[in-house]
Amino acid sequence: MNVLMICTEKLPVPNIRGGAIQTYIGGVAPMIGRRHRLTILGRTDPDLPDVETVDGIHYVRVRSDDSFEQYMMNVYEYLRGTPEKFDIIHIFNRPRLVAAVRQAAPQARLFLSMHNDMFKPEKISALEGSEAIEQTEKIVTISNYIGHSISGYYPEAATKVRTIYSGVDLSRFTPWLMSDETRQARDSLRAQHELSGKKVILFVGRLTRNKGPHVLIKALEHVEHSDAVLVIVGGTWYHNETAFSDYVSYMRALAARSKLPVIMTGYVPAHEVHRWFYAGDIFVCTSMWEEPLARVHFEAMAAGLPFLTTARGGNPEVIHGGNGILIQDPNDPLEYASHLNALLSDMGGARQMGMHGRQLVERHFTWDRVAREIMDVWESV
Repeated sequence: MNVLMICTEKLPVPNIRGGAIQTYIGGVAPMIGRRHRLTILGRTDPDLPDVETVDGIHYVRVRSDDSFEQYMMNVYEYLRGTPEKFDIIHIFNRPRLVAAVRQAAPQARLFLSMHNDMFKPEKISALEGSEAIEQTEKIVTISNYIGHSISGYYPEAATKVRTIYSGVDLSRFTPWLMSDETRQARDSLRAQHELSGKKVILFVGRLTRNKGPHVLIKALEHVEHSDAVLVIVGGTWYHNETAFSDYVSYMRALAARSKLPVIMTGYVPAHEVHRWFYAGDIFVCTSMWEEPLARVHFEAMAAGLPFLTTARGGNPEVIHGGNGILIQDPNDPLEYASHLNALLSDMGGARQMGMHGRQLVERHFTWDRVAREIMDVWESV
């Protein structure tokens, strides 16, 4: 079949600037491209050509300037102007694109992939939401939480929703114990940041209040291991190396008063983030909002790290038989500290927990599995 995948307007594909959706598309594209003729439509980027074909996958990039309306217009113009006749158009995380795509490509079969709660009333009108659901054959969601949210707003969507959990690159995110190369990468990064001999608590994500890393800094006051260090990897936006915010200033002030060291790396390019997972010992996701299901969980598991995560949104759906620990109150530093103290006191047990997570991703969270399930959705309708 001739397939078009439409990314969002925020970041380009491939994921040279990061982005969970961009990573997802890049992860499934190779296998889908071997089975179908695949075009990926996304936004322009100064480091990427507007049109190219790489490994048999055709990329088309149109301007967005971070404006959804402009991007929608350019997507519509592309579909109206291209001689390509797509059998399937799969839209990512933008139900508001459905009407324009349907108008421009009336014969195509439409599918949606939802990575966030974009059907809530403040994101889309009831009329647009109903029309988007009516026009799409299936709605793929990254968690049961997102599927239940959509069905709550629009009960008619319930029969169209299917959860397909995300995947991870098992060759990039690997336990540091698995090879001499990863051991050396761990030792080098830890030596560079004076982490040798330390127990590294790792946070990776954007630095915003709803991601909650400030609570983790506060938790250090109650961590009883003097050899523990908190490393916070990320900036205020995926590709901005210099952006600063009041929230980051607040975090830096907390860190300056912390009894244990806090290292804030700032923005790290997407192709280098995995090295910090080599350097870590325990991963923590501190989401305070109803997180759809953060992909950093899969990366931490692939890297063989035990993790703490919050009982928010879809995050609890990655807890399986002892691979992680659920934080019930993301606002409580004492709850984090209690579990961190237990893990830091039994690093052998912590590593066993982490390797259980690695086994889980090897069995259930590969990109080939995600691609197969997406193609099954297309072919089974």
